[in-house]
Amino acid sequence: MGKVRISSQEIAEYTNINATQIRRDLSAFGKFGKRGVGYNIDSLLGEIRKILRTQGQHNIALIGAGRLGQAIASSAIFAEHGINIASVFDTDPEKVGRPIGHVSVTDYARLGELVREKNIIVGVLAVPASAAQRAADDLVGSGVKIIFNYSEALLQVPPDVTVHTSSPAVDLLYALYFYLT
Repeated sequence: MGKVRISSQEIAEYTNINATQIRRDLSAFGKFGKRGVGYNIDSLLGEIRKILRTQGQHNIALIGAGRLGQAIASSAIFAEHGINIASVFDTDPEKVGRPIGHVSVTDYARLGELVREKNIIVGVLAVPASAAQRAADDLVGSGVKIIFNYSEALLQVPPDVTVHTSSPAVDLLYALYFYLT
């Protein structure tokens, strides 16, 4: 938006979090702003990235080049936070080789090889539920310890692997229920 500084009140308006709470939370990590002046946005973003450990670049693999996969790969928000979609995989020969986001779709058969080669640390599953467990097994077998699962499948993984399952449809239902009641 072209701004250099932002106040806790402005942050509160964007986030629907109380300005006092924002100041308290930020002060727990250090001194970032000045009373009556606000926060330098670039400096604050740098500090938040350090706190969240999102400085540097983290490579992720996206499994599935369908509509959901295309939406994820085309989003610019990841790069803004140091997250690079290093590879997109699909089993559909019609999709292999096509550009999606800033990469081309790669044949799923190369998953293990490229996860190791590109130092991929996170896998994102945008596949049908019937394909999710196989993809999770292949990611885990390649050394991935964090999986974001956008299928309806409940995945079985070793205890040292973290899985976050989120369904856009379920999230929408939750939001509607929460806000309409």
